[in-house]
Amino acid sequence: MRDQDPSFMDGFISRLRSASKYYTGYPKDLGPSRVINFTSERQFVQLLHEGRPVVVAFTIKCAYTKHLDRVLEEAAAEFYPHAKFVRVECPKFPGFCMTRQKKDYPFIEIFHSPEQASAQSRVVDPNITKYSVKVLPYNYDLSAYGFREFFKKHGMDSPGS
Repeated sequence: MRDQDPSFMDGFISRLRSASKYYTGYPKDLGPSRVINFTSERQFVQLLHEGRPVVVAFTIKCAYTKHLDRVLEEAAAEFYPHAKFVRVECPKFPGFCMTRQKKDYPFIEIFHSPEQASAQSRVVDPNITKYSVKVLPYNYDLSAYGFREFFKKHGMDSPGS
């Protein structure tokens, strides 16, 4: 029996390490929150015009959202000002959330590369500027590490680059 204890503990520690390799180190003093609470589509468009990636978390009240909020806080602190993180409370803004046509909440999408669209169609109002924005679903590990890897893969600005 004693011979099996060390191998059991080694296996247990190995599994624990692999499961927690993205441990975020909470509680951590992150300073003031860098997560922006969504207030309007106008505010959102202004963020897009800044030309930085905008990470949008579409949320509802559920147990998982509490974990998501902590991850967003850490990632927003790490990537500020290279990326903006926005939290949308979908019950308060159902129209904005429904346009994403997703059924499972919470979910994350990253909006990137706003560029002035070429004038292929006739412009009705000269005060309207069209932008082309790439929307990428976020399906990496939900951690600051996951966001780092995502930004690196997609060639987006990140701290130190």
